[in-house]
Amino acid sequence: MAKLNKDDFIASLKEMTVLEIKELVDAMKDELGIDPSAVAVAAAPAAAVEEGPSTVTVTLTSAGGSKVPVIKLIKEITGLGLKEAKDIADNGGAIKEDISKEEAEEIKSKLEEAGASVEIA
Repeated sequence: MAKLNKDDFIASLKEMTVLEIKELVDAMKDELGIDPSAVAVAAAPAAAVEEGPSTVTVTLTSAGGSKVPVIKLIKEITGLGLKEAKDIADNGGAIKEDISKEEAEEIKSKLEEAGASVEIA
């Protein structure tokens, strides 16, 4: 017997009536022990979990020992004034919100090079 590929199988399904498809599903359960509806339901949550959040927030947890380079970077990244950037360096807080993971990783690496501790969430 020739092996059906996915496209041939789908083309065959398109030609079947609903009753014939139900009989096929029942036969798969009996012959193979496979419930196609259970497989589809089990696969859907896995796909959703893999994606994760599409945007993240970069948060400064500590400016480290030398705050001046960190303050300069915060000012450059955010566009804030010197006082606002210093406040974030002193107290911690969100540097940038709702940005891509790639941009967040770039910002994190720059701040860590300057001696800061950063979280991405």
